[in-house]
Amino acid sequence: MNLRTPQIIYLLLLAVGPAPAFPAEKSKKEHYVETAKGREGRTWLEREVRHELVTLPYYSVFDNLAFRVSDDGRVQLIGQVSRPTLKSDAERVVKRVEGVQSVSNDIEVLPTSPNDDRIRLEVYRAIYGNSVLQPYSLRSVPPIHIIVKNGNVTLEGVVAKEMEKNVANIQANGVPGVFSVTNNLQVEESSGN
Repeated sequence: MNLRTPQIIYLLLLAVGPAPAFPAEKSKKEHYVETAKGREGRTWLEREVRHELVTLPYYSVFDNLAFRVSDDGRVQLIGQVSRPTLKSDAERVVKRVEGVQSVSNDIEVLPTSPNDDRIRLEVYRAIYGNSVLQPYSLRSVPPIHIIVKNGNVTLEGVVAKEMEKNVANIQANGVPGVFSVTNNLQVEESSGN
């Protein structure tokens, strides 16, 4: 009997039987589902969602995007945006994150107003034109977010020192046409410094 190489391999495979089934590598999503109730899975998911939101192309200092992640992978989007498309873009990119089970989009779209647009620009110039806060303007998305709704300004974000928080508040209050300023800036420095 004259057997060629492919026939020999085929006969050997028949003699050995089917190959044992090895479990496939787990995907990130499966790993997340298994560890979601643990701190590691939730922290990983929060990091991924945050990354997707801050890298949206039209996300700017005039928008405030925030979120909450539940233990079972549900994400609630909150905050305010000046463009309706940013609300839908945020939902779209977060839905694609592995491990996200569902998305609740509670982002508020701010009303269109030429007066609010003027206030946004003037508050931006007042805050980031100040010598104390000017270094923050060099970041790709500066950390002080300016939310304007019907002439009322809300400052969101993080600054390094209490003094910077106070300067931002004073600068925003000095802009003509601003009815009120709510300063929600968080301070990084500890009370021991």
